[in-house]
Amino acid sequence: MKKIDRLILRSFIGPLVLTFSISVFVLLMQFVWKYIDDLVGKGLEFSVIAELLMYASATFVPMALPIAVLFASIMTMGNFGEKYELVAMKAGGISVSRVMMPMTLVVLLLTGMAFYFANNVMPSAMLKYRMTLYDVTRKKPAVNIRAGEYYKDIEGYVIRVGSKDPDGRTLHDVIIYDHSKGMSETTVIVAQRGVMQSSPDNRYLRFTLNDGYSYTESTTGENYNRRPLTSIGFTEQTITFDISSFAFNRSGEDLFKGSYQMMNVAQLDTTVHQLEESFAERRQQCRNDLTVSMHAWNQYKAGKEVVEKAEDTERPEIKPEERRRRIYNYAINSATSGAKDAKMNAELQQADREYINRHYIEWQRKYTLSVACLLLFLIGAPFGSIVRKGGLGLPLVASVLFFVIYYIIGMISEKAVREGVIGPIGMWISTFAMLPIGIILTFQATTDSSLFDAASWKRFFQRLLGLKQRT
Repeated sequence: MKKIDRLILRSFIGPLVLTFSISVFVLLMQFVWKYIDDLVGKGLEFSVIAELLMYASATFVPMALPIAVLFASIMTMGNFGEKYELVAMKAGGISVSRVMMPMTLVVLLLTGMAFYFANNVMPSAMLKYRMTLYDVTRKKPAVNIRAGEYYKDIEGYVIRVGSKDPDGRTLHDVIIYDHSKGMSETTVIVAQRGVMQSSPDNRYLRFTLNDGYSYTESTTGENYNRRPLTSIGFTEQTITFDISSFAFNRSGEDLFKGSYQMMNVAQLDTTVHQLEESFAERRQQCRNDLTVSMHAWNQYKAGKEVVEKAEDTERPEIKPEERRRRIYNYAINSATSGAKDAKMNAELQQADREYINRHYIEWQRKYTLSVACLLLFLIGAPFGSIVRKGGLGLPLVASVLFFVIYYIIGMISEKAVREGVIGPIGMWISTFAMLPIGIILTFQATTDSSLFDAASWKRFFQRLLGLKQRT
């Protein structure tokens, strides 16, 4: 490897790693902000939160890597141009394409790694991520009974504590409203003091109350109108609450394993083939049913034969007008029923088609996000060599602009594919739309075009409009 290649690679890999880390961090902060209510106040262990964030970060890699490649390529070539290093390379007989060659090799390697990650690592990471997130969101907040507040998270009970000692266990002025037996029997327990402690396995919360009273009002059966009140004093009473639902329980993999996001290319191929066969069978069955039920003449004829046969044998006294009215109503009801069946079958087929299209989208996405690294490099590197601006200003603005355009086109085309407006190849529309930009910028960079030179554009429009330049 030549010294010039090492210089280029050092200049490119540094911003690449930095931008990739920042992109993952920003996407991760967006995730944390979205699920902050599900993470805070539940007494989750740090290892569980770290595991969730790690799996979430892995799911952001396919999106963060193209952004990093785009920004790093613009920044690297822009720095070379701004510091006149690119001019020195050209003066030494090194073309722009030769300067881009080491970076191109790195990007090609990243493209292959991105596909391997999306096809082999991503499904497993997505499975773990969905499982952990599901378990975290299901977990109830940790038991946190604060002084002077009504605590209602334990089902069937409302607890109020007047004050707590610094140890967090000794309570004063305790009131417990017991609705566990329904509204037909309500119990209120009042105690001057008590001690709160959890069982060793954290499945139960035990209150040991001292010097208090228990008031019970019953409205069941014959007590509905009388509503008797029972008052019992106690020196010590123990109440145990079941808080097993507050524990963090892990779900099995079978709950999410069948999702299309947890499959690689080979599994998606097999699943799509099976779904297409089932869809074709259901569609043919619906077509056969609707052909019979929606045929007006067949409905009228079938109704006429059924009604006439029954009335001729059982009730011959019915008049022809009444018979025609019954036949007409039978035909109308049959046609209405057939129309409802047709509408329902159409909605079911649309839902089935959308579900199959989601598998196609996931299959195509594994390739499009990988190719996006190479595509955005073909845009970023020549763009940076043309504008000749390094640092964080213009490269950051330009990379965000290019990626937003690519992302918006991709989202629109993905929605069209999901709804069946276009075929699965529509996932490549954003690539096809941005590819000409990359080709044009690459051509302009290799031919030393002054694409962003205001003076050259001024001369171009003057020649176009036939205006003479002032001397």
